[in-house]
Amino acid sequence: MTGATRVLLDESRTPRTWYNIVADLPVPPPPPLRPDTSQPVGPDDLAPLFPMELIAQEVSTERFIAIPESVRDVYRLWRPTPLIRAHRLERALGTPARIYYKYEGGSPAGSHKPNTAVPQAYYNARQGIRRLTTETGAGQWGTALAFACAQYGIECEIWMVRASYDQKPHRRSLMRVYGATVHASPSPLTVSGRSVLAERPDSPGSLGIAISEAVEVAGSGPEVRYALGSVLNHVLLHQTVIGEEAIEQLAAFGEVPDVIVGCTGGGSNFAGLAFPFLREKLAGRMDPVVRAVEPESCPSLTRGVYAYDFGDAAGFTPLLKMHTLGHAFVPDPIHAGGLRYHGMSPLLSHMYELGMFEAVAKGQRECFEAGLRFARTEGIVPAPEPAHALAETIAEALRCKESGEPKVLLTALCGHGHFDLSAYDRHLAGELEDYALPQDRIDAALAGLPVLESPGSSGQS
Repeated sequence: MTGATRVLLDESRTPRTWYNIVADLPVPPPPPLRPDTSQPVGPDDLAPLFPMELIAQEVSTERFIAIPESVRDVYRLWRPTPLIRAHRLERALGTPARIYYKYEGGSPAGSHKPNTAVPQAYYNARQGIRRLTTETGAGQWGTALAFACAQYGIECEIWMVRASYDQKPHRRSLMRVYGATVHASPSPLTVSGRSVLAERPDSPGSLGIAISEAVEVAGSGPEVRYALGSVLNHVLLHQTVIGEEAIEQLAAFGEVPDVIVGCTGGGSNFAGLAFPFLREKLAGRMDPVVRAVEPESCPSLTRGVYAYDFGDAAGFTPLLKMHTLGHAFVPDPIHAGGLRYHGMSPLLSHMYELGMFEAVAKGQRECFEAGLRFARTEGIVPAPEPAHALAETIAEALRCKESGEPKVLLTALCGHGHFDLSAYDRHLAGELEDYALPQDRIDAALAGLPVLESPGSSGQS
């Protein structure tokens, strides 16, 4: 190995296609269903929410989908992103492992989210849509969509989970700088929001509640549509520019990863890094262990059930076959707001059932400690979400120290934590708590899973 620490590709090497892993899966994923008939959702069912080109991507089985030149032109503001070897972290850990991280924090939003926000705004603008509604947890997705809408002259209205709205005032300020309107969720502006507030006026909110509010408003007129920052197939598709770049960049180092680690809330960052490498694994060209990391307080993969459930709290969305804690589940207000979602991407849930990757859960104190360690060695303050992946990457590196194995570890640092410094303050003051989620809370939420109408079906598998 040389002493080089990072690889930057020329902007002309920005990927020209997104990779669709559905084309290479041994078993196709289960379709979304209409809640009234339990029959597969068709394009007409999704048309009130999404433009037809995104619907086509959602159900596509093509292996590669061309990235429009207008989208690549905006991507060039920050793509390609650097792949960096964490030499200083390696030395601090005393590990023989070689740790690489793909840094997405240099985008206008400070995270990976513009990778899908830009194409979603582009396709909506092509269809003549004038306003997009959405939800946001920690605020990265809301910021990204606000930026993307500004590029294509579209209005942007955002429902931000109340816990994050209060914890991260500067994140909502940035959304407004980009021209968006931002509401705390649950809000009194929608039927679904008022319903939650009537039962619990001090509700901290959840992504499921915020999705309900945004979807409710999206159906209010022909020029209003909805944009989602994670979970759905087309969102994960757009994020694969991360992994495609990383494959080429690691090759420039002469490296092949042994372990790939990513944080998971809805699944877009993890999928964006992992899917291109899983393509190579399915083809027999490499054999990495792929590991998802989620919060102990919202453990959809490790403690949820694989079942058809609503993607939102009010039941406005189609039924999605996914690992879920129940659409009524309201997570504790941990600072990794982007990981506070009751369900996991249906595509990732299907792949988890096929045994294509592993999953572990982490408490937030271990994750913030990993964030401090990374900041003090590598100089970048990570957002609480990728700090989960860093915690597991550090744990793996320490296992390599014990075994003497010089593994190559790869993770995605999907965003910086400049808007999360109040959370780091709380951690440094010893005020952060780990939320040990009682099983009875999961059981209570799962009791509300929808029952499928078709004969022989059930809400759970």
